Amino acid sequence: MTDAPMIRRLVASDRIAWEPLWQGYQAFYQISIPAETTDVTWQRLIDDVAPMEALGAFIDAKLAGIVHVIAHPSCWFRDPVWYLQDLYVLPEHRGRGLGRALIEAVYARADAAGAARVYWLTHETNATAIALYDRVATRSGFVQYRRNRPG
Repeated sequence: MTDAPMIRRLVASDRIAWEPLWQGYQAFYQISIPAETTDVTWQRLIDDVAPMEALGAFIDAKLAGIVHVIAHPSCWFRDPVWYLQDLYVLPEHRGRGLGRALIEAVYARADAAGAARVYWLTHETNATAIALYDRVATRSGFVQYRRNRPG
């Protein structure tokens, strides 16, 4: 990447720029999150008290990538752990190091907050992301299982 992105925490006025990336993330994973949930998610991400935050990577003052993280307690560590829940870079900006820069920004914030671990998941078919993740983290070997609330 020739110009390093400017990475910062997103604030309320970034909502209009954030939402297309959030929609792009959902389209990539072929999911649809209700507008009401998106509204709640956004409020949590910008709330200074909630254990969630969103960072944005800006190129030429335009939002080009996002990452969402959630801090939570763990039974395995005294200090909290950070879950990197969502990472998305606009297609036209992929391959320029934005994903890595966002992950490294999360690492820096987690380290400053005293987090014991940063972890995340990706779909097994997301080969491009896996290639990056194998360079910036250690694969845990765990397999995720889930049950959603019935109904």
